[in-house]
Amino acid sequence: MRAKFPDYHNRPVPPFGDPAARLLIVGLAPGAHGANASGRPFTGDFAGQLLYRSLYELGLASAAESLSAHDKLRLHGCRITNAVKCLPPANRPTTEEADTCNAYLVAELAGLSGGSVIFALGGIAHRAVLRAFSLKLSAYPFGHDRLHTLPSGHRLIDSYHCSRYNTQTKRLTEYMFIAVMQRAQALAFER
Repeated sequence: MRAKFPDYHNRPVPPFGDPAARLLIVGLAPGAHGANASGRPFTGDFAGQLLYRSLYELGLASAAESLSAHDKLRLHGCRITNAVKCLPPANRPTTEEADTCNAYLVAELAGLSGGSVIFALGGIAHRAVLRAFSLKLSAYPFGHDRLHTLPSGHRLIDSYHCSRYNTQTKRLTEYMFIAVMQRAQALAFER
């Protein structure tokens, strides 16, 4: 990819957002012409349009669109990361890649305060979070809008990934996505 698109970021994509976040959004991996190009999670691809628009509508982002890693967009109380940090071959992460990158997710999760909410976008992100906490996958099955209270005190809430495929097939509607994100936000900021 680097040879074909030398102006792209083409490196591991770091997390983006509030370092003291109460809500951590975990995606799958950088998109070929999205985060791999821009260097910011969910920036420059279809999934990011729905994600950032939803964050803005809920007051968690300063703008409805993420244009580049250098724009003025800021996240409030939330942070976005990916289970896999680099562009995977054929745009589909392997288990080996997810396992290799899991140490980074372990470190990110260790920085979350107790009671924080982890919002997993898709089954791969869900499983990566469970592996990062060394939890048995079968004890916490993935399901859209499913909530799990983890032994660490964190809460994990799942959503279907906001990909073009899922939204075009109506597996995930914009209403469904905003509703589950609103639930995650309410859990993260309850006092």
